[in-house]
Amino acid sequence: MEFSILTIDHVQVAAPAEEEQVARNFYAEILGMQEIEKPEALKGRGGAWFEFGSQQLHVGVEEPFSPAKKAHPAFQVAGYEKLKEHLLVNKIELKEDNSIPGVERFFVFDPFGNRLEFLK
Repeated sequence: MEFSILTIDHVQVAAPAEEEQVARNFYAEILGMQEIEKPEALKGRGGAWFEFGSQQLHVGVEEPFSPAKKAHPAFQVAGYEKLKEHLLVNKIELKEDNSIPGVERFFVFDPFGNRLEFLK
């Protein structure tokens, strides 16, 4: 082939309208992602964008809203055990999963019901 896919630039999860502050509280305050400014042409659509490392997570408004309960982004984490403790302190329920041999991971749901995976 004369092309190759290099990396994922961003993933997007959906949220209901007018919930940007809830997204900020979860993705920036609890998960520690850095909120970044959306391009001017997209600001009117609502939502919020976040950055971590060289990737981004976009929270986009979807009406009618339906959370992604199966499809999900997966994040590799430095300080995996500390993140688990931090989430529990913040009353975020997590579900550990050991179905893949040699892979340590857990799942949580964001405030909108979207599934997120975290790996050691």
